Amino acid sequence: MTATLTAKPAPASHFAGPSGSRRFKNGLATVLVTAAFLVALIPLVWLLWTVISKGYHVVTSASWWTESQRGKTFESAGGGAWHAIVGTVEQVALCSIISVPIAILVGIYLVEYGRGAFAKVTTFTVDILTGIPSIVAALFIYALFISTFHGARAGWLVSLALVILMIPVIVRTTEEMLKLVPNELREASYALGVPKWKTIVKIVLPTAFTGIVTGVVLGIARVAGETAPLLILVGYSSNTNTDLFSNFQGSLPTLINDQFANLNHATGGTAYHLDANGNRVAGAVVNYAPDRMWGAALTLIAIILLLNVFARFIARFNKIAQ
Repeated sequence: MTATLTAKPAPASHFAGPSGSRRFKNGLATVLVTAAFLVALIPLVWLLWTVISKGYHVVTSASWWTESQRGKTFESAGGGAWHAIVGTVEQVALCSIISVPIAILVGIYLVEYGRGAFAKVTTFTVDILTGIPSIVAALFIYALFISTFHGARAGWLVSLALVILMIPVIVRTTEEMLKLVPNELREASYALGVPKWKTIVKIVLPTAFTGIVTGVVLGIARVAGETAPLLILVGYSSNTNTDLFSNFQGSLPTLINDQFANLNHATGGTAYHLDANGNRVAGAVVNYAPDRMWGAALTLIAIILLLNVFARFIARFNKIAQ
């Protein structure tokens, strides 16, 4: 005689949706997260609206992109940001030429070869560099090249300071992208007798390429708006200087700083303007510094925004994500 065991059907409540308490908690969490997002969005939208509303009429002028501030005072209309754009692009370009190869190689070493004490020291050093303020990097370069070697302030020193800030960003991004490459791809390559270095060059790097490029672009956007190295390592010039290795050089952050210094001109508490002979005359003054300041700020934000949009566009073609 055999006994037949029949399992009892699970109660309907076992398969039911979340209870009332869970539903309430989920709704409360959704409301709190949404509210926090909206609160964080308020200053961002306010900032963008302020900069755009005050600076758009400057950047829409053709002269803004083709002229410098040479010979322009706060009372002079016209002029542009060409000298500042050239300086910013050159300084960031030299920084990228130095930083990108070093950072990518360090990232490859830490992921593919890093073992033992030296790898731990390298990781620890990158962690420290990640948190270094820009002014500390600028002071280090100043102490080394100007105080010790008696060099002159110039744009290339700014690039060296930016290198210190840019390398850890790209190293961390490269590490994360390489870690996302499936180990099966490496093992399949090794099984075919392909050397490790060739596996990295032919398999690993192409797979993570778009992710690494995204990290590089974000690193460039990170350093493009730095101000402290510019104030310490190179003086501001209203002329267009394409030579990174001599004389002062303008840039967008220092253009903003220069125009900010011209916001209020007063003698004994009274606003003044200059007459035909260059003498100060009390009275109302037409000050173009605020327009230029907001225009330079909008230009810098637009450049960084375009870099971030480009990084997002590149990330869409990431082979790892596919």
